[in-house]
Amino acid sequence: MSINIYNQTRSYTKEEEKTFSADVAKALSTLLSSSFIDKRIYAASAEVCVDIRLVGSAAIRKLNAEHRSLDKVTDVLSFPVLDMVDGQLSSDLMPYDFSYDEGKKSLMLGDVVICPERAKKQAEEYGHSLEREMVFLAVHSFLHLLGFDHEHGRDEDKMFSIQEEVLVKIGLPRDPDAAKIKTEKGGVAVSSKSKAEEPDEDLHPVGEMLPHCGYCALIGRPNVGKSTLLNAISGMKLAIVSHKPQTTRTNISAIYNREDAQVIFVDTPGIHRPESKLSEFMVDSSFRAAKGADVVVLMVDGRFSKPANVEKKAVETAKKLKKPLLLVVNKADAVSKESLLPLIANYSAMADFEEIIPISALKEDGIEELMNVIISKLPSQPRYFPMEEVTDQSEREISAELIREQILHFTNEEIPHGTAVEIDSFEEELKDDAVDSYDRSLIKIHASIICEKDSHKSILLGKNGQMIKRIGTAARQNIEKMTDCKVFLDLYVKVRKDWKNKQVFLNEFGYTKKDD
Repeated sequence: MSINIYNQTRSYTKEEEKTFSADVAKALSTLLSSSFIDKRIYAASAEVCVDIRLVGSAAIRKLNAEHRSLDKVTDVLSFPVLDMVDGQLSSDLMPYDFSYDEGKKSLMLGDVVICPERAKKQAEEYGHSLEREMVFLAVHSFLHLLGFDHEHGRDEDKMFSIQEEVLVKIGLPRDPDAAKIKTEKGGVAVSSKSKAEEPDEDLHPVGEMLPHCGYCALIGRPNVGKSTLLNAISGMKLAIVSHKPQTTRTNISAIYNREDAQVIFVDTPGIHRPESKLSEFMVDSSFRAAKGADVVVLMVDGRFSKPANVEKKAVETAKKLKKPLLLVVNKADAVSKESLLPLIANYSAMADFEEIIPISALKEDGIEELMNVIISKLPSQPRYFPMEEVTDQSEREISAELIREQILHFTNEEIPHGTAVEIDSFEEELKDDAVDSYDRSLIKIHASIICEKDSHKSILLGKNGQMIKRIGTAARQNIEKMTDCKVFLDLYVKVRKDWKNKQVFLNEFGYTKKDD
């Protein structure tokens, strides 16, 4: 049996993770030894595997939106691999159900995602330990991987009974005083059954005026300055910036906070004519961001007064969605005020923009006015994220983008847009006197640069490895600025021919087009 735990949140310490790992190993072992488990799983003579990711509230909200069309923070999500019902396989195992690594045969049950932030709040509400709550959620999700399903009319009490039996066996029984503690707090005693939660209403004190809070999508053609604006707003480098078009490939969220507002900005890939499956994914991401936003900002280049087809399409999409639409004219410092008048007239004829704001994202001019206008268009409601959060991107994800930024910087022609970056491992070493997971002495990153051709690999490596060394050195320095600690960065170059048009590679690298 193998349980792989990937802790992607600093809210859950290494010590807590170590205890959790030991507990869930016992829990899964107990579950797999139960009489209701299909014996064909054991007959396969393979190691049973489960992957568990620990993420923040923003990340699990994003997963809910992508996979369940649900804009909520939940405590746990399960992604089964095998087709099972109540512990029984629906069909015989096939050769493709197994994987092999150095001759070792493995059978993957599926993936589990748990939000420790939510678990901590629930543990406090229910009056028991965080350890028990985390393991309870793990067991609950394991049962989902084994084909138990309380959400579609099947017996929830059966699942709850199995969960409690497992927890008792591994030494984490429910505190009989938990209900009493809950009631004394003024609430109603409830069992700690996994459930979808509403947005974090406790992020804003009761009795105070609610802030303006919501999502703002930045859309526009490639290289218009959306990523530069995002970085200026967030105050840190979240999106890579390059003079080359189509730099951003996925939707990156930056969170802007002030006392009376919270704006979640989504920086989208530039809208352009798709020339590959990767390009189709990028364009689709832009329009999906607009659909899910509370307000849409169309950013255009102030140096060009006439809108092209991409801007026309973006405006038409926003009009159909009936979202508040703002026109932001970037690079306004590069032209005279008089020359902006034809641009404003041309765009005003296309749509009834709520506001038209000229800015310079590079010089951070006009951004405060833009923020005030955006905030005025958002609903009054509780914050989605804690005040201290600035992005829903993990350091691992941002590191991959910072590496890709240097590829864009140092290489030319078709090389930059034929590459992807995968983080193979992201390991943190704490200082000897560390008091929490922020006290890191070193981060070891192993990453793969994926390219399309052998000739591209030669260019990326360079003569005597000089090019890959330059890319690695520059990327490492930027990652060190982000993480505020020393970084060891090891880069590999791999060839995946025509990967931009092969869905299996696009899925592997995270470029998966979603259905509406």
